[in-house]
Amino acid sequence: MNRIVSAIPVAFGLTAAAFAAAEDPIPFETAVRPLIVEYCTDCHDEVLSRGDLNLDRFQTRDQAIESLALWQRAGMRVQNKEMPPRNKKKQPTDEERALILEWIGTLQVNEADCNQIANEESTAWYRGDVMSRRLNRLEYENTLRDLLGVDLAVADMFPADGAGGEGFDNNGGALFLSSIQMEKYLAAADLAIETALPPRTDNLTCAVEWTGATGVDPAADARYAALIPEAGERGAVGRDAAERVIEAFAARAWRKPPDPQALERLLTAYDTAADRGDSFTEAVKFAMKGALVSPRFLFLAEPQPEKKGNYPLGDYELASRLSYFLWSSMPDAELFAFAAEGRLQDPNVLQGQVRRMLRDPKASALGRSFAGQWLGITQLAETAKPDAGRFPEFSDDLKAAMQAEAYTYFTELVREDRSLLELIDSDYQYVNTSLARLYGIDGIESDTLQRVQVADARRGGVLGMAAVLTATSHPLRTSPVLRGKWVMEQILGAHVPPPPPDAGALPEDDKHPEGLTFRQQLEIHREKAECASCHSRMDPLGFGLENFDPIGRWRDTQADQPIDASGVLPSGEAFNGPVELKGILMRQKDEFARNLTRKMLGYALARDLNRYDKCVIDDCMEALKENDYRPSVLFTEIVLSYPFRHRYSAGQS
Repeated sequence: MNRIVSAIPVAFGLTAAAFAAAEDPIPFETAVRPLIVEYCTDCHDEVLSRGDLNLDRFQTRDQAIESLALWQRAGMRVQNKEMPPRNKKKQPTDEERALILEWIGTLQVNEADCNQIANEESTAWYRGDVMSRRLNRLEYENTLRDLLGVDLAVADMFPADGAGGEGFDNNGGALFLSSIQMEKYLAAADLAIETALPPRTDNLTCAVEWTGATGVDPAADARYAALIPEAGERGAVGRDAAERVIEAFAARAWRKPPDPQALERLLTAYDTAADRGDSFTEAVKFAMKGALVSPRFLFLAEPQPEKKGNYPLGDYELASRLSYFLWSSMPDAELFAFAAEGRLQDPNVLQGQVRRMLRDPKASALGRSFAGQWLGITQLAETAKPDAGRFPEFSDDLKAAMQAEAYTYFTELVREDRSLLELIDSDYQYVNTSLARLYGIDGIESDTLQRVQVADARRGGVLGMAAVLTATSHPLRTSPVLRGKWVMEQILGAHVPPPPPDAGALPEDDKHPEGLTFRQQLEIHREKAECASCHSRMDPLGFGLENFDPIGRWRDTQADQPIDASGVLPSGEAFNGPVELKGILMRQKDEFARNLTRKMLGYALARDLNRYDKCVIDDCMEALKENDYRPSVLFTEIVLSYPFRHRYSAGQS
């Protein structure tokens, strides 16, 4: 049976049997397009294109199929009765809505297409697929840590990495390399090698005997001893010994055994240093620095097969793709061993490695890198900084604790394999003294985050986290608009277009001279017809979080008036406050899970997603629903998927 790109038919009550029984797809030209013209194109044609959306351009079914994601988003809005807007007099009947949704459900990707990878010939949906991408700042720092055994805060030496694809800074299409960065890489390589292997009076031949000497750093001494070609070998200071040392180092640094030509270039660097009079130790270190500024270290390179087509990744490349997905760092000894033995092509081995790696402390990188960017809190206090006069409590320590709470929450949820739905609602938090004070929790006297059970259902989950609430506020006030937009985009995966140029500005402060609450001021703003459409979707969600102030504290009043945290969605669903809002989101758990799956897949593949990737998302969703939304299932499905284990080659000209 063909795979259905979206979950819309199931979500909207269309049974699989009824869907499969349809012998002919619903004709777009005669059955669906007339409805689009009648109800949609007055706002979404070539002239107006509100929300940058022109539906009038779709004349045939084939044209529509090339924009599957667009129709999936449109279907959600039709189903939720957000479109057409409720203030429009002309509204489709329930039967017409059902017909549109059923037609969207018939947009299919063929089974054969699921074992494809987008390439430069599939221009209708291809956005660019980078086969060799640069390490981002976090990956670079983590790799130096695991390669050399030193913790160096070198990430800040480099310019910030741009984000692309699903919004992550590991996207290959956004990771450029400039001359300034190369200068920084040279400096970082020198710092890393000299920190890991500081200058010493004796050379490498004495390292084993030197162990335990007075004043010696045991860790540094162990690293020196590791450079000896064979433990206890005396007098091994010639080029042959250097070759064994440098080759072993390059194999780890480059994440696969070096080819002879590349190794010879490193040995040439060794020769240059030795010829100018450097000791054996210093000459080897000079070659090591060369390995760290090589593209083979700075880039995750995947070789280009000679023939055009799709190819399985080699074992070493697969090991790196896996480790940088789950750890944001290089493979460890076990992964290297499996790659050397050619065992990573076995799905059972891969599945076992996923389970092992998710339990490893290095998987905390998922919390910092994936969850931090998904939640939009990595730039906390930079893009959203509470006013120091109004909120003096917002210190550097509190900011760090806010971020750490979110990172730890996600990391521990994955490590314990708890349901991903606990990201929406749970009965626990991670707090230290400063966060506990902010949240009104007694009995916490530690700077270290600890898990606590909470009876307050208003917290628990990401919506009640101070980091999220602060990142979606302005310096002097909360922002129901930003918070509602955040819920729509980060939780439900909906697309929110930018405001029109003449939308006007809202006040910077929530203290209104006439005594109006900010909600009352916003309701005046949203009376504009060009603003009402999006605000009717966003604002109710944001109002549900209005009891949380700009740094996430609970409050019952604002401007000396009771907080009104009620909302009515375009679908007619009414709620009041964060607890009932979370209940609504839990009823939309599959929209949340699909969005999180899409985000995770884009992060794993480090690229934009495309038409073929819908197959993976569908498979993940099916597996998640059958396994209580466990994160281990999501990670395993992604790692075992066709696009994760394969690459496309255009061939060599």
